[in-house]
Amino acid sequence: MISYTHGASPEPWFPLGQVVATPGLLSKVNQDEVAMALSRHEHGDWGDLESDDCHINNMALRQGGRIFSAYTSRVGTKFWIITEADRSVTTILLPSEY
Repeated sequence: MISYTHGASPEPWFPLGQVVATPGLLSKVNQDEVAMALSRHEHGDWGDLESDDCHINNMALRQGGRIFSAYTSRVGTKFWIITEADRSVTTILLPSEY
């Protein structure tokens, strides 16, 4: 499992491509929390994932593949960040919008 220390690596671990967020996410999670989660995602902090899912992300970093992170806002709203395998797009969304 990769552990994350805020500020430990200034360079992102992978490109995000175009970043998009769903209207539902934007109505439920404030922009500061979204920005912090996006920074965590691109620096290898996968959020609220089990170790098996973290391992899959770590393999995707080396071999290519989709990268998935899960976070919870301060008010308890769960949301996901998904970077596509080709690194062209990163989508931030609510689980119900998947």
